Amino acid sequence: MKLINQLSKETGIPIGTIRFYEKSGLVKGQTKKEVTTNNYVYYDEETVEKLRFIQMAKAVGFTLSEIKEVVDAWYKKQISKVAKIEVLNKKLLQIDEKMKELKAVKKQIAVCIYNIESAVD
Repeated sequence: MKLINQLSKETGIPIGTIRFYEKSGLVKGQTKKEVTTNNYVYYDEETVEKLRFIQMAKAVGFTLSEIKEVVDAWYKKQISKVAKIEVLNKKLLQIDEKMKELKAVKKQIAVCIYNIESAVD
């Protein structure tokens, strides 16, 4: 069991971010029932692994709401291989759409630059 500062050091995730994830329902700590003199929250190894999963998912473009939808099922192996592939394929389609949008924006910017450069002062 780890305190939040230990968890932060081990994962490289700031304490404030971990608290935000906890408030968002992505991870959960627990207090020790036998200790009533403080409100320390302890985190287990599963939390470390979930935080690493969240980092990986964010790195490849998943939003926190998307991660929240699948983190528990994915992590606890309650989601089938087919469902995992569907989640990832859906993200690939979203990325393709975003790339199309960005290419269109890039083209518009190039047109603006051309118009500015060819304008007579």
